Amino acid sequence: MHRRTLRRLLGVEQAVSVIDEASDLSSAAGHVERDHPRVLVLDLDMPNGSAIDTIRHLRARAPWTQIVVLAIEESALIAQQLLAAGAAAFVLKDRAETELLEAVARAARGEEFVSASVATGLEALRRTAHEELLSPREIEIVRLIALGHTSVEIATMLHLSRRTVETHRARIFHKLDLKTRAELVRFALDHRLIGA
Repeated sequence: MHRRTLRRLLGVEQAVSVIDEASDLSSAAGHVERDHPRVLVLDLDMPNGSAIDTIRHLRARAPWTQIVVLAIEESALIAQQLLAAGAAAFVLKDRAETELLEAVARAARGEEFVSASVATGLEALRRTAHEELLSPREIEIVRLIALGHTSVEIATMLHLSRRTVETHRARIFHKLDLKTRAELVRFALDHRLIGA
Protein backbone atom coordinates (compact mmCIF):
# COMPACT_ATOMS: atom_id res chain seq x y z
CA MET A 1 0.00 0.00 0.00
CA HIS A 2 1.43 3.38 -1.01
CA ARG A 3 2.31 5.81 1.76
CA ARG A 4 0.18 8.49 0.07
CA THR A 5 -2.87 6.23 0.33
CA LEU A 6 -2.14 5.49 3.99
CA ARG A 7 -1.73 9.19 4.76
CA ARG A 8 -5.10 9.88 3.07
CA LEU A 9 -6.83 7.10 5.04
CA LEU A 10 -5.41 8.29 8.33
CA GLY A 11 -5.96 11.97 7.55
CA VAL A 12 -9.75 11.50 7.59
CA GLU A 13 -9.70 11.21 11.39
CA GLN A 14 -9.04 14.51 13.19
CA ALA A 15 -7.69 12.70 16.26
CA VAL A 16 -4.90 11.17 14.14
CA SER A 17 -1.78 13.12 13.17
CA VAL A 18 0.75 11.58 10.80
CA ILE A 19 4.11 12.77 12.13
CA ASP A 20 6.53 10.89 9.89
CA GLU A 21 6.98 8.32 7.12
CA ALA A 22 9.65 5.74 6.39
CA SER A 23 10.53 3.69 3.31
CA ASP A 24 12.09 0.71 5.10
CA LEU A 25 12.10 -1.11 8.43
CA SER A 26 15.34 0.28 9.81
CA SER A 27 14.36 3.90 9.18
CA ALA A 28 10.88 3.20 10.62
CA ALA A 29 12.52 1.95 13.83
CA GLY A 30 14.75 5.04 13.90
CA HIS A 31 11.75 7.38 13.52
CA VAL A 32 9.93 5.62 16.36
CA GLU A 33 12.89 5.89 18.72
CA ARG A 34 13.33 9.57 17.84
CA ASP A 35 9.71 10.78 17.56
CA HIS A 36 7.93 8.56 20.16
CA PRO A 37 4.65 8.13 18.26
CA ARG A 38 1.68 6.58 20.07
CA VAL A 39 1.08 4.22 17.11
CA LEU A 40 3.25 2.95 14.25
CA VAL A 41 1.57 1.59 11.10
CA LEU A 42 4.03 -0.93 9.68
CA ASP A 43 3.76 -2.58 6.26
CA LEU A 44 4.75 -6.24 6.56
CA ASP A 45 6.40 -6.05 3.12
CA MET A 46 8.75 -3.17 3.95
CA PRO A 47 12.36 -3.88 2.89
CA ASN A 48 15.56 -3.90 4.93
CA GLY A 49 15.03 -6.56 7.56
CA SER A 50 12.47 -8.73 9.29
CA ALA A 51 9.18 -7.20 10.44
CA ILE A 52 9.03 -9.62 13.38
CA ASP A 53 12.57 -8.71 14.48
CA THR A 54 11.76 -5.00 14.10
CA ILE A 55 8.61 -5.39 16.21
CA ARG A 56 10.55 -7.24 18.94
CA HIS A 57 13.26 -4.55 18.85
CA LEU A 58 10.69 -1.76 19.17
CA ARG A 59 8.83 -3.51 22.00
CA ALA A 60 12.11 -3.47 23.95
CA ARG A 61 13.33 -0.01 22.90
CA ALA A 62 10.06 1.90 22.44
CA PRO A 63 7.34 0.30 24.61
CA TRP A 64 5.28 3.51 24.41
CA THR A 65 4.55 2.87 20.71
CA GLN A 66 1.82 0.42 19.72
CA ILE A 67 2.30 -1.31 16.36
CA VAL A 68 -0.37 -1.87 13.70
CA VAL A 69 0.77 -4.25 10.94
CA LEU A 70 -0.63 -4.11 7.39
CA ALA A 71 -0.38 -7.38 5.47
CA ILE A 72 -1.48 -8.85 2.15
CA GLU A 73 -1.71 -12.49 3.23
CA GLU A 74 -4.82 -13.65 5.07
CA SER A 75 -2.96 -15.90 7.50
CA ALA A 76 -3.90 -16.55 11.12
CA LEU A 77 -0.43 -18.03 11.67
CA ILE A 78 1.33 -14.87 10.49
CA ALA A 79 -1.05 -12.76 12.62
CA GLN A 80 -0.27 -14.94 15.64
CA GLN A 81 3.49 -14.58 15.11
CA LEU A 82 3.27 -10.80 14.75
CA LEU A 83 1.03 -10.39 17.81
CA ALA A 84 3.31 -12.70 19.83
CA ALA A 85 6.27 -10.52 18.80
CA GLY A 86 4.45 -7.48 20.23
CA ALA A 87 2.21 -6.01 17.52
CA ALA A 88 -1.15 -4.69 18.74
CA ALA A 89 -3.07 -5.06 15.48
CA PHE A 90 -3.10 -7.01 12.22
CA VAL A 91 -4.98 -5.44 9.30
CA LEU A 92 -5.31 -6.88 5.82
CA LYS A 93 -4.40 -4.33 3.16
CA ASP A 94 -7.61 -4.95 1.23
CA ARG A 95 -9.56 -4.09 4.42
CA ALA A 96 -7.52 -1.00 5.32
CA GLU A 97 -10.18 1.41 4.00
CA THR A 98 -12.71 0.08 6.52
CA GLU A 99 -10.53 -1.23 9.35
CA LEU A 100 -7.32 0.80 9.64
CA LEU A 101 -8.70 3.73 11.63
CA GLU A 102 -10.39 1.41 14.13
CA ALA A 103 -7.18 -0.63 14.44
CA VAL A 104 -5.14 2.54 15.11
CA ALA A 105 -7.67 3.79 17.70
CA ARG A 106 -7.79 0.43 19.48
CA ALA A 107 -4.00 0.09 19.41
CA ALA A 108 -3.65 3.58 20.89
CA ARG A 109 -5.82 2.37 23.80
CA GLY A 110 -3.64 -0.71 24.21
CA GLU A 111 -6.27 -3.06 22.75
CA GLU A 112 -5.76 -5.81 20.19
CA PHE A 113 -7.35 -5.64 16.74
CA VAL A 114 -7.33 -8.30 14.02
CA SER A 115 -9.09 -8.09 10.63
CA ALA A 116 -12.38 -9.96 10.86
CA SER A 117 -11.50 -12.49 8.15
CA VAL A 118 -8.39 -13.54 10.13
CA ALA A 119 -9.82 -13.26 13.66
CA THR A 120 -11.77 -16.53 13.53
CA GLY A 121 -8.74 -18.47 12.38
CA LEU A 122 -6.54 -16.77 14.98
CA GLU A 123 -8.97 -17.75 17.72
CA ALA A 124 -8.99 -21.36 16.47
CA LEU A 125 -5.20 -21.33 16.27
CA ARG A 126 -4.89 -20.01 19.81
CA ARG A 127 -7.38 -22.60 21.01
CA THR A 128 -5.43 -25.36 19.22
CA ALA A 129 -2.17 -24.15 20.78
CA HIS A 130 -3.87 -23.74 24.16
CA GLU A 131 -5.12 -27.31 24.02
CA GLU A 132 -1.50 -28.23 23.27
CA LEU A 133 -2.60 -30.22 20.27
CA LEU A 134 0.17 -28.82 18.08
CA SER A 135 3.30 -26.83 18.89
CA PRO A 136 3.92 -23.51 17.08
CA ARG A 137 6.59 -25.27 14.95
CA GLU A 138 4.13 -28.04 14.03
CA ILE A 139 1.49 -25.43 13.11
CA GLU A 140 4.06 -23.74 10.87
CA ILE A 141 4.84 -27.08 9.19
CA VAL A 142 1.12 -27.88 8.74
CA ARG A 143 0.72 -24.57 6.92
CA LEU A 144 3.70 -25.20 4.63
CA ILE A 145 2.61 -28.77 3.82
CA ALA A 146 -0.90 -27.52 3.07
CA LEU A 147 0.57 -24.91 0.72
CA GLY A 148 2.17 -27.76 -1.24
CA HIS A 149 5.80 -27.56 -0.11
CA THR A 150 7.89 -30.74 0.01
CA SER A 151 9.85 -31.84 3.08
CA VAL A 152 13.07 -30.70 1.40
CA GLU A 153 11.61 -27.23 0.69
CA ILE A 154 10.26 -26.92 4.24
CA ALA A 155 13.62 -27.98 5.67
CA THR A 156 15.33 -25.24 3.64
CA MET A 157 12.77 -22.59 4.63
CA LEU A 158 12.90 -23.41 8.34
CA HIS A 159 16.62 -24.24 8.50
CA LEU A 160 15.92 -27.80 9.64
CA SER A 161 17.09 -31.17 8.36
CA ARG A 162 14.77 -33.08 6.02
CA ARG A 163 14.62 -35.87 8.60
CA THR A 164 13.45 -33.44 11.32
CA VAL A 165 10.70 -32.16 9.03
CA GLU A 166 9.59 -35.71 8.26
CA THR A 167 9.51 -36.52 11.99
CA HIS A 168 7.32 -33.45 12.57
CA ARG A 169 5.13 -34.47 9.63
CA ALA A 170 4.59 -37.98 11.05
CA ARG A 171 3.84 -36.58 14.51
CA ILE A 172 1.35 -34.07 13.06
CA PHE A 173 -0.53 -36.75 11.11
CA HIS A 174 -0.63 -38.93 14.24
CA LYS A 175 -1.79 -36.15 16.59
CA LEU A 176 -4.52 -34.98 14.20
CA ASP A 177 -5.46 -38.54 13.22
CA LEU A 178 -5.05 -37.74 9.51
CA LYS A 179 -4.28 -40.19 6.72
CA THR A 180 -3.80 -38.02 3.62
CA ARG A 181 -2.42 -34.65 2.59
CA ALA A 182 -5.93 -33.71 1.43
CA GLU A 183 -7.18 -34.18 5.01
CA LEU A 184 -4.34 -32.00 6.26
CA VAL A 185 -5.24 -29.30 3.72
CA ARG A 186 -8.85 -29.44 4.98
CA PHE A 187 -7.60 -29.05 8.59
CA ALA A 188 -5.47 -26.04 7.54
CA LEU A 189 -8.43 -24.45 5.72
CA ASP A 190 -10.81 -25.09 8.63
CA HIS A 191 -8.35 -23.48 11.06
CA ARG A 192 -7.58 -20.63 8.63
CA LEU A 193 -3.90 -21.48 8.50
CA ILE A 194 -4.13 -20.93 4.75
CA GLY A 195 -6.55 -18.87 2.66
CA ALA A 196 -9.43 -20.61 0.89
